[in-house]
Amino acid sequence: MNTTTTIPQEQKTILLSKKGMKELRHTIAQLEHDRLAISRSLRESDKTTGHDDRFERNEKLLRLEAIEAELAEKQHTLQRAKLMPSRKARMKVAVGSVVDLIDQQGRMFRYTLVESIEADPSDGRISVVSPLGSTLVGKTVKDMVEWSNGAGKATLRLVNVT
Repeated sequence: MNTTTTIPQEQKTILLSKKGMKELRHTIAQLEHDRLAISRSLRESDKTTGHDDRFERNEKLLRLEAIEAELAEKQHTLQRAKLMPSRKARMKVAVGSVVDLIDQQGRMFRYTLVESIEADPSDGRISVVSPLGSTLVGKTVKDMVEWSNGAGKATLRLVNVT
């Protein structure tokens, strides 16, 4: 009998770059600051009794609840996060790899493969589960990569992996 054990998604380690880890810590610090500011404001509004003041208090309570939920999620993510290795000993594309690709017109593209939480295509960081990212994983230099880009199929040559 063949049984496989899978780790629930919320227990998996998340590999982040130094930049991604720094951004996550910054977001947590900002949320903690916002939570403290709203808590202070709520203590001050405890002294008011007008209808408008109660409405404002309820709005602050809802905002505080949203901040606390987001903060808990980000802290949970940070607990699972690990820095990805800065140097790749292998030449295959994996999470953390920086890849250089050339299209058929000779245009060069550089991407860093990251976890979904850190993806930002406009900054050159693509998710390993994106159509292009998942196609790149496991490839080596000189491999041709074909993927659907929405407007059809694109063919790129992998020219460098770091």
